[in-house]
Amino acid sequence: MNKRPSAAAHDDAALLGAGAPAAARFDTLKPAAAGAAVDMNLDVILDVPVQLSLEVGRARIPIRNLLQLNQGSVIELERAAGEPLDVYVNGTLIAQGEVVVVNERFGVRLTDVISPAERIKRLK
Repeated sequence: MNKRPSAAAHDDAALLGAGAPAAARFDTLKPAAAGAAVDMNLDVILDVPVQLSLEVGRARIPIRNLLQLNQGSVIELERAAGEPLDVYVNGTLIAQGEVVVVNERFGVRLTDVISPAERIKRLK
């Protein structure tokens, strides 16, 4: 039986040239209607690494003062002692927390997590 190629396959061949393989389709990445299918789509990105950073505070100083810094110098930050740290993921503020020590290592206990809706608002 001789099957005719679909219109999409024909369009791919025209774009890529004769004998070229058809373009890859990513139908599995489309939003799904069912909850189980959404979990399967999320699995695609769950292992993507992101940069997590904590900010204790910031300071603005003139270059003159920067050049005078040496071992033992103290830089006063714009944040008061006891205020929460800012937690950033890829440069986007996602939470605030406090420093804790776990098995002789520093950690952070999240005290306030910014909602996904608020994070999206801040991106705009």
